[in-house]
This record gives sequence, structure tokens and C-alpha cells, in this order.
Amino acid sequence: MAKLILTHEVTGLGEPGDVVDVKDGYARNYLVPRNLATPWSKGAESQVSAIRKARKAREIASLDDAKAARDSLQSKAVVVTAKAGEAGRLFGAVTTGDIAEAVAANGSLTVDKRKIEIGQPIKSVGSYTVSIRLHPEVSANIAVDVVAG
Repeated sequence: MAKLILTHEVTGLGEPGDVVDVKDGYARNYLVPRNLATPWSKGAESQVSAIRKARKAREIASLDDAKAARDSLQSKAVVVTAKAGEAGRLFGAVTTGDIAEAVAANGSLTVDKRKIEIGQPIKSVGSYTVSIRLHPEVSANIAVDVVAG
């Protein structure tokens, strides 16, 4: 088992600043090469407090604020424009970054693209539902309309 400090959020594992024990292969082949985690050491323990402080500054402070943000996000659909062929099939796919930009352009709050979860890749024109984690206890399901542009 490898002991790591997470530098980014990893779904199902933890938040930035968390110290986790994972299997060696998962650490060596996935988390460390993608800069999602750093090896734990006594000296790196000081990084944990800095990472947690930065996370607190970015994160929605309270549960009530998260619920209010969820209600405002769910109240209106987000429109993403993408290049598409004649049959409505997209050239590429709609990414979490595209959705985050559309949410920000929609006048809602800014959302970190790493907090957006797309069930299946969006590769055609249509309406989809996407989940955004706003708080550990609150997530918003927003409607995303993909249109040809």
C-alpha cells in the first residue's frame, strides 16, 4: 500500500489535502503521473494544510449556500454550441470544460470543470442531464442542450 497526499479531487477517493492509502499500482500508474497526488512524507505534511486552506477558499462555504447555488443552476438549461455533421453527430465531444464555460456564460456561478460529471460522452446534438458536485452533500443536476453551430 502506498500513502499519498491528494492534490486534486478524485471521485470515490477523496478531496485535495486528504492523506489516503491506495494500492501501489494505482498510485504509480494513475495518481502520481497525472499529478492527482504526491507521495506522503513528513515534510509534505506541511503541504496538506496549504492545500486544505486553498480548497476552503474555493469551496462553497455552507450547506445553505450550496443549496441556493443548486437551485439557481437547476432553474435554467445550459446551451452548448458545437460543430456537428448533417445527422447531428458532433465532430469530437462536449467536454466538462465546455459545460463549465457555458454555465459561466449563462450568468450563473463559476464551476470547476473537475466537479462536473458526465455519465456518457456527449457526441450528438440533443438534451442531456449532467451532475455538478457543489458540496460534499449537495450536487446539482442541470439540463444541457447541445446545438449545432
